[in-house]
Amino acid sequence: MNIKKICEEYYPLVMGYLLTLTNRNRDLAEDLTQETFLRAIRNIKTFKGEAKVSTWLCKIAKYTFWQYLEKNNKFKQIPFDDAMDIPSIELMEEAYLKKEANETLYKSIEALDDVTKEVVLYRIRGELSFKEIGELMNKTENWARVTFYRGKVKIGKEMNGYE
Repeated sequence: MNIKKICEEYYPLVMGYLLTLTNRNRDLAEDLTQETFLRAIRNIKTFKGEAKVSTWLCKIAKYTFWQYLEKNNKFKQIPFDDAMDIPSIELMEEAYLKKEANETLYKSIEALDDVTKEVVLYRIRGELSFKEIGELMNKTENWARVTFYRGKVKIGKEMNGYE
């Protein structure tokens, strides 16, 4: 296997995947992408070709991300100074409503089955194309489209309180 070619070809896919996992934190995603490829290079002899290279790399990336979270015990905090910069009660209410809508959206996404949830998150947070999602999950582009659409319908029903 040509390591240089693998790195050049799959860097955008792994980076996009890690952007999804890191909630669009570009610096962290870049660091984790580099760590992913370093681990891949170290363990290239263990790759047996049973899965696509992209799948193998994304599994390494996911494991690298989980290790990062465990190691750093990350919790999202807003600096006090940033909270004080909110200029009015109206903006605070607007921010609260937006936060509440986002929480409802992500609760609805969490309620999806694991495969559908992964496809939806790849699409909306990772901004991956359906083709990339299909390749990542060893499926077709059409499968990714249908799975995303079905997930979107379930989310809409969940958020609007339908049965």
